[in-house]
Amino acid sequence: MKRIILITGGQRSGKSQYAEQLALSLSDTPVYLATAHIWDEEFRQRVMRHQKRRGANWTNIEEEKYLSHHRLDDRVVVIDCITLWCTNFFFDSNATAEQQPSVDDALEQLKAEFDRFTRQEATFIFVTNEIGCGGVSDNVIQRRFTDLEGWMNQYVASQADQVVWMVSGIPVIVKG
Repeated sequence: MKRIILITGGQRSGKSQYAEQLALSLSDTPVYLATAHIWDEEFRQRVMRHQKRRGANWTNIEEEKYLSHHRLDDRVVVIDCITLWCTNFFFDSNATAEQQPSVDDALEQLKAEFDRFTRQEATFIFVTNEIGCGGVSDNVIQRRFTDLEGWMNQYVASQADQVVWMVSGIPVIVKG
């Protein structure tokens, strides 16, 4: 049976660990689908710490953009994270340019890929950041990215069976 769960919150709020614990409560052999692009050595080390925290019972998949290329029917899948996934589409769509349509194009591509991916009969646990809780940035690129991610988070939440807001390591059920 298909199920979509969205786990959101600020940085270091416990989102990923909660998602992993939830996945392990639902399956002995969950899948971890990482959307990160490795930008530098510090980030590579961060990824390695996350991988080490998970055990050998996890199937690890690295996929920066096209989640739907992976057939995961009847599996429990943690997708970590929407923020980095959005970043990949944002930069590839030239959304940093002056014209707003590139953000709209990236959003439409993300929604279409989300829809293709979640057609599978699986349990999807999406992790994302709430980056729009702070002030409005004076940087136009940051404002555009915040818009893109906020709209994508809203789209995923509208499709989700459950939404969990993480606050200082404490899960708060928002939906479902």
